[in-house]
Amino acid sequence: MPRPTDHPDELRYLLLAAQREGSRRLGDALRHLGLTPAQAEVLDVLVGHQPVTLAELGRLLVCEQGSPSRLVDSLVQRDLVSRAPHGQDRRAVLLELTDEGRDLAGSLGEATGRLTAEMGGRLTAAETETLVGLLRTLLDGTDAARAIGSRFPR
Repeated sequence: MPRPTDHPDELRYLLLAAQREGSRRLGDALRHLGLTPAQAEVLDVLVGHQPVTLAELGRLLVCEQGSPSRLVDSLVQRDLVSRAPHGQDRRAVLLELTDEGRDLAGSLGEATGRLTAEMGGRLTAAETETLVGLLRTLLDGTDAARAIGSRFPR
């Protein structure tokens, strides 16, 4: 029986394949809502963390790297996100969901919940907990780990 070290690239390709499959399925699940996975993540973050500055939002995102300004612009144009002056910092604005954005974010739960149940349903609760722990360990010390830790504290 081969050991993991016999195929050193297998882990990397399995992680890439899982990410690609998850992204494809998420894109399919969101298509009827007219959202990309990155746009859906912004709405999801805002549900639990609004109001936030653009910089704070950027630190909470996993799918989008760097400044999410173009991503936010597209959501503002669709009247899903609003910008408001920051009370203490004249250079910053605060981002919040509009009523329409809140309604659409509510629909996200249905679309992503089915996907999570479908993909996660292949694992037992114990396997899921083990996988989550292993992935957190693998990502430890990265920006993605900080974003996940902020959004999903343990």
